[in-house]
Amino acid sequence: MSTPSLSASVLDGDRHALARLLTRLENNDDIGQQALERLFPHTGKAHLIGITGPPGGGKSTLVNELIRTYRQRGSRVAVIAIDPSSPLTGGATLGDRIRMQEWHDDPGVFIRSMASRRFGGGLAQNTLALAQAFDAAGYDPVIIETVGTGQDEVAVASLAMTTLLIQVPGTGDGIQALKAGSLEIGDVLVVTKGDRPEAAELARDLRNLRQISIAAGVEHSGWEAPVVRTSAIRSEGIDTLIDAIDQHRSWLVDTGAWDERMRTTISTEVSARVQAALFRRMEQSARVSGDVADILDTVAKRQLTPQRAADRILSRLT
Repeated sequence: MSTPSLSASVLDGDRHALARLLTRLENNDDIGQQALERLFPHTGKAHLIGITGPPGGGKSTLVNELIRTYRQRGSRVAVIAIDPSSPLTGGATLGDRIRMQEWHDDPGVFIRSMASRRFGGGLAQNTLALAQAFDAAGYDPVIIETVGTGQDEVAVASLAMTTLLIQVPGTGDGIQALKAGSLEIGDVLVVTKGDRPEAAELARDLRNLRQISIAAGVEHSGWEAPVVRTSAIRSEGIDTLIDAIDQHRSWLVDTGAWDERMRTTISTEVSARVQAALFRRMEQSARVSGDVADILDTVAKRQLTPQRAADRILSRLT
């Protein structure tokens, strides 16, 4: 399929064309990038919702219930589920698509899994490219579910307009388990498995901690992140959660913060692509001249600092 027909088919709602485009974008294929150029003027409308939290915290189950409620409200929902990378192939384990099979035949739901790749620059650029394709195809919201380990817990905030931070009761001292900086990235704090006895205490602690943070001047945006308890087993709290998400979207638009967040996501993608291009040029330079390898050897011998090594490599690439 040619580039014009691929982009046109996506705009016409062709799911097969969209699937082909997503594959091309994930592989940084030239045809995919050219198609996205045609689609890009049709983007910027979808609400990108990031969901992060500890492994086993019920993120996928929560996403499943969000899909159900959004569909009941008439929304077309796309999910980018970032799975742990396979140690053998580097590909996604596809766990989330297995767990969300009930939406397989629903034309208003599109679920795509991606490999985590340790949340590197490639993931940042490809995740946002996929989100833009879904946006152009008319999906709103677009949910980005992270693995929830390592730096992605905080970094997802640079990919989303609204970030849900998941916390789980019954795992010890939940407040002490919060990583530095992670509370600040949550636009909505979600206590999953809200049917557990410890859920009310955790929700109360999170509200108190949020108030302490505000009093200490940690939060300056003007938005006070609400704490929402949910229970997928009892199908409780999902409507309240979506209402909180919608309220945050309205606040972003009313205060002008929507444009600021949009600029942040764009900056994240552009920076990731610049980084990827530099890596490719560095690898090519190493194959051609061996200069990079020599510089790295000098660092290994402790004769040059990594910072100076980076400066030398960049000077050869520019």
